[in-house]
Amino acid sequence: QVQLVESGGGLVQAGGSLRLSCTASGRTESIHTMGWFRQAPGKDREFVASVGGTDGRTYYRDSVKGRFTISRDNAKTTVNLQMNSLTPEDTAVFYCAALPLGSPNYDYWGQGTQVTVAS
Repeated sequence: QVQLVESGGGLVQAGGSLRLSCTASGRTESIHTMGWFRQAPGKDREFVASVGGTDGRTYYRDSVKGRFTISRDNAKTTVNLQMNSLTPEDTAVFYCAALPLGSPNYDYWGQGTQVTVAS
């Protein structure tokens, strides 16, 4: 089992920045990829960014490219999401997730952290 704990959400003005962090514990050696997802009110949860594999390859949804940066520490137990130039459309609950080796799915999820961007 893997446990994920997010931190860093909050309220920010449009154009501002926030940094989210997610720390994994438990069987962290089983993690291949860590990612961030978000869910806005009345909308489906959507992929935001991920980092994984031995080479730390990153992926982003188009709407956050150039504004968000995902990174992980060398131990691969902490993943950060630096979010710049935030807009009200970024308002959502952000979730950290972990995809284990050999699994097609993100099997582990954090509890979520609220990000609110005021116009």
